[in-house]
Amino acid sequence: MKFKPAIKPYDGAAGGWGALESTTRYVLDSKQTFKNIRNLLRVNKSKGFDCPGCAWGDNNGTFSFCENGAKAVSWEATRKAVDAAFFARHTVSQLYQQSDYFLEYQGRLTEPLRYNAESDKYLPIRWEDAFALIANHLQDLAHPDQLELYTSGRASNEASYLYQLFGRMFGTNNFPDCSNMCHEASGSGLKQSIGVGKGTVRLDDFELADAIFVFGQNPGTNHPRMLHSLRHAADHGASIVSFNNLRERGLERFADPQKPLEVITPKAGRISSRYLQPNLGGDMAAVRGIVKALLETHRQHLARGEDGIFDDAFINAHTHGVEDYLAAVDATSWQQITQQSGLSEQDLREVAEIYRGAKRVICTWAMGITQHKHSVATVREIVNLQLLFGQLGKPGAGLCPVRGHSNVQGNRTMGIDEKPSAALLDSLAAHFAFTPPRGAGHNTVQAIEAMLRDEVKVLITLGGNLAAAAPDTPRTEDALQRCALTVHISTKLNRSHLVPGHDALILPTLGRTDRDTQASGDQYITVEDSFSMVHASQGVNPPISDQLRSETAIVAGIAAAVLGEDKLNWRALAGNYDLIRDHIAVTQPGFTDFNRRCDAPGGFYLGNAAAELRFTTPTGKAQFSAAALPASLMPQLAGERAPFTLQTLRSHDQYNTTIYGLDDRYRGVYGQREVVFIHPQDLAELGLKEGDRVDIETLWHDGVHRKVTGFKAVSYAIPRGNLAAYYPETNPLVPLSSFGDGTFTPTSKSVPVKLTPSVTSVTQRIL
Repeated sequence: MKFKPAIKPYDGAAGGWGALESTTRYVLDSKQTFKNIRNLLRVNKSKGFDCPGCAWGDNNGTFSFCENGAKAVSWEATRKAVDAAFFARHTVSQLYQQSDYFLEYQGRLTEPLRYNAESDKYLPIRWEDAFALIANHLQDLAHPDQLELYTSGRASNEASYLYQLFGRMFGTNNFPDCSNMCHEASGSGLKQSIGVGKGTVRLDDFELADAIFVFGQNPGTNHPRMLHSLRHAADHGASIVSFNNLRERGLERFADPQKPLEVITPKAGRISSRYLQPNLGGDMAAVRGIVKALLETHRQHLARGEDGIFDDAFINAHTHGVEDYLAAVDATSWQQITQQSGLSEQDLREVAEIYRGAKRVICTWAMGITQHKHSVATVREIVNLQLLFGQLGKPGAGLCPVRGHSNVQGNRTMGIDEKPSAALLDSLAAHFAFTPPRGAGHNTVQAIEAMLRDEVKVLITLGGNLAAAAPDTPRTEDALQRCALTVHISTKLNRSHLVPGHDALILPTLGRTDRDTQASGDQYITVEDSFSMVHASQGVNPPISDQLRSETAIVAGIAAAVLGEDKLNWRALAGNYDLIRDHIAVTQPGFTDFNRRCDAPGGFYLGNAAAELRFTTPTGKAQFSAAALPASLMPQLAGERAPFTLQTLRSHDQYNTTIYGLDDRYRGVYGQREVVFIHPQDLAELGLKEGDRVDIETLWHDGVHRKVTGFKAVSYAIPRGNLAAYYPETNPLVPLSSFGDGTFTPTSKSVPVKLTPSVTSVTQRIL
């Protein structure tokens, strides 16, 4: 495959003809055109399958999929096969030199495989032999915590529930997962503030909001179906105020692909009524500035003998700690707010007036908020703003973290959590008659660190691509290769398979689009979206190979081989998922009568105590946070000061670590990925011009040299001193030891770096 690298502005709106053309191309390229058209008509529909992409809610429109969802569905349904013949032609070392795009393009895994170190190849293995190999390794462990059980956000509720049950019956709470690396701050911050680690809004609330404040997210690429909700809200008169470090087309203009006139003409709707570009990590200061302006107005009203603008009735009845918080606001100077946010006092006062003029406000955010050192404090600052005006517990208002993967929220609900609640453990203990471990397990960063210390012997991953997703790539790869056994439950070939442990297995699994037939007949699974809606999902495609097994069946097979079936008939559960849901109904709050409720069109709502103004905090009320702004957005580094702050992000042709293509249409990048976005004045001050190659080097205090070379400089609308580049290419720059306070989430949106002219040609993996 040949690509012509180019940098050229994209003038179109998000969506529209560009999205339709891209979707059509991917459907045709899959070589399964008619099947994929049928598939797309069943995405996110009752009796269909849930999109394997993002966790945005379903609106049951004519087309309930987006461009990126179409890419995911089309490539999962490919007939290209990665089989024994493929591995006979390629050594692991050779495949390691290939690009992530190349690996994705090869097709579906079709049979279980075991790594052979002598030949440096994967060879076929029987399923039962694979399970026996895992059992032998686990039974040889000195203690259960030498096992790590990683989970991606794609795994179903049923598979996740069995996975955590198996791990706890084995004796460990080591459940690192993808949420540790993305939205951990959302769950932690919300739990501390309102007692529930989930958003409080439902999808319909976007139709009722008077204002929507969007922080640190790019829905045009990361969750495009959100653009429909934003567009409808804007069309109905809602003010949308966006805070994003880069200018992103999806937050500017959107042409609805479901409206023919907008597809064939330049007609498009505006999304953001105001668009502010804070410094990386400056969102907390921006929100503090909004509150400071509103506090002044509130006091001016009181001084005139008028009612204040805060919702005092709500504050007095439902919150705790407002006095300490307002004292913290008073102690924060405008100089610190503007310097740290990078925004002017006038801009913040103007958007504060938009907030004040709205009766119903939604605040929504994503990983631009959650991947900084002070992310929990930032999430809580957003909650503070909403609490002052009683913007909880009423239609059209609330808090909305937008999760990235399709069931990452459901994984947590099912118990994929290294810090499980006592209530969950008590429920499992009573129902299954065993004693689960009570101590905290490892999160993702802690798991990698434990592997590097040779304290972990076995890693099992339920989906995902840990080697590419985690920070500090060389150290993460070293960590995986130190394991005695690595086991990857996967649909496609990925980077993690190419850094095997001393022994290694690849176990091929069904995808979301595949028909799942077990002993009792065709099965469906369930997922939970960002709005706490639980949906049934049932695949329709015949599997590419009769060797594929469902995630649920694979987990049950491992559990049966390791633990036996005296206490629990694992294989019976794998043969009938209704039985798993019966156990979930007994042990998980909100899932009573689970199987029957799955028949409801559109799924069912789990509920949210905070949305009902019931706060399970120590005080029984929503808790204001009085945290000060960070003293600096950059850590104090020994030696030179970091001249730039880098964020890693996705291109438009990728989803998480899956690279579908080499274009980033909305940002005007084509046929390449080794680029760095930079303000044109910063580029000029470096004595460089657009297109010049630069090296990017991390400035950190642990003595580890982190550098990527040969990246093309691209002028972009981004604040001075800030940079952006794609991951996983720039994950080697993110220190494993740089993570959020209280979360261990890598600070992938605030990496201190310097740029130097490149003296070597760009190093690219083979396409």
